[in-house]
Amino acid sequence: MQELRETDEFGSVARRTRVTAVFVGLAVMLGACVALNLCHGSVSVPLDELGQILWGAQEGGTNAQVIWSIRLPRLIAAGLLGGALALAGFLLQTFFNNPIAGPYILGISSGAKLAVATTMILVIGRGATTSSWMLVLAAFVGSLATMLLVLVASRRTASVSSLIVVGVMIGYICSAITDFIVTFASDAHVVNLRSWSMGSFSGTSWANVHVIAVMVLAATVCVCALSKPLGAFQLGEGYARSVGVDTRRFRLVLIVLSSLLAGCVTAFAGPISFVGIAVPHVVKRLLGTSRPLFVVPACFLGGAVFCLFCDLVARSVFAPTEVSVSAVTAIFGAPIVIAMLVGRQRRGY
Repeated sequence: MQELRETDEFGSVARRTRVTAVFVGLAVMLGACVALNLCHGSVSVPLDELGQILWGAQEGGTNAQVIWSIRLPRLIAAGLLGGALALAGFLLQTFFNNPIAGPYILGISSGAKLAVATTMILVIGRGATTSSWMLVLAAFVGSLATMLLVLVASRRTASVSSLIVVGVMIGYICSAITDFIVTFASDAHVVNLRSWSMGSFSGTSWANVHVIAVMVLAATVCVCALSKPLGAFQLGEGYARSVGVDTRRFRLVLIVLSSLLAGCVTAFAGPISFVGIAVPHVVKRLLGTSRPLFVVPACFLGGAVFCLFCDLVARSVFAPTEVSVSAVTAIFGAPIVIAMLVGRQRRGY
């Protein structure tokens, strides 16, 4: 008994040390990404001058305008939306009990993209302007409708691989319809719509940031509050019911939260691939545990770091040409997913 107690204590200490190291590492990487995104670009800003600009010591000048009007709102949006996308992926993976379930793979991002593009063109075509809240609502409706289609398909097929194929096909259909709409819309309707439809954080305003912060942070708090029932749900619906979780209501909450997070990302940045799959997988491997109490905040930080890094690559590597951030996330995220699938195949499941 004494040996067992010492082993448990050692394991607990080792686990806490590992978890702490992961969070410290993510915090350091986040700080580095923030500094690089603010300082690096077509206009380079020295680090000491950056500090003065952020503290308000330099209010005028080109560098201050670049930081406050362009880079800072874009950085905050990329961080918040990256965290939201990783959380949406974690919720979907928990819901479907499938490690490759994600907003992009299941077509949820494409459904939100179709709804936002249609709303923008219809509203602008009538001479009105679209608000941030209108775009979020349209994206939420589109992602929720697509999620319901995937759920209907999941009831018709018992194969996980078939469900993924159905989600991919739904995504292709939604993307094809969106391309038709954008192609035949007038030029006045598609200003910035093409770059948005490929996935981009460019053009983010402070008004957008305010809406993003409210929606993403509120949804994140709700996900954190669900850590305990999420842990029970991971062990199976039967176990969750045995510890008092209303699984029908809980599944509905997961659908709403994942659709809201994925829709918010698509409304402001377009469809961004592989973040929702790769980040939760890497985070769980680093932490050595799948407990939501640790995974949820780590996913949010990991998603923020990943999207900030990919956005920096997208706008700086081929400068002055800016590539789609979704293309960069695919380059770095797809190999992680491939390695995950190969590892699962080797383990025989």
